Amino acid sequence: MTVLFASLQTLLPAAALATLLALAPASALARTSDRNKPMDIDAGSSDYSMDDSRPTTLSGGVIITQGTLDIRSSQAVIHSSGGDPVRAVLTGSPVTLKQELDDGKAMDAKANKVDYDLKSEIVVFTGGVNIQQPSGSIAGERVVYNMKTGQVQGGGQDAGRVKIRIMPKNTQGGG
Repeated sequence: MTVLFASLQTLLPAAALATLLALAPASALARTSDRNKPMDIDAGSSDYSMDDSRPTTLSGGVIITQGTLDIRSSQAVIHSSGGDPVRAVLTGSPVTLKQELDDGKAMDAKANKVDYDLKSEIVVFTGGVNIQQPSGSIAGERVVYNMKTGQVQGGGQDAGRVKIRIMPKNTQGGG
């Protein structure tokens, strides 16, 4: 099954603030032109350290936009190593992520927490996860997406059940 995400690019420090973008499987790429657009970050406050001794924290209603990408969270915490971001944790009630795909269709994701490990390229969505695209949806308490392999895992042991809906191609709006 092709899974339901848009592009999660590398976190970029912007004037000493680093932040998260979106997710990308090979078959449902987010609008690739977004990567070449400026990233705007709006937050109530920021706490930044010039070294890697502590993470950068954005809080007070974090809004991140880049092209068609729109991420909203209560807080974003970015950990760095050697001056490069290595992990981003977004929390909210919920964290929302919206982006237009290259084919013009929309992708929407919600979760209470999004944890992106840039080294392993694994994104973990937890708490009230709901990811929707015209091709289908996945929902549950925990969804793990491996960006390197394209593998998606949902539910399991203590994460409750996962619900997946795959839409027929004739209802996906042009497919």
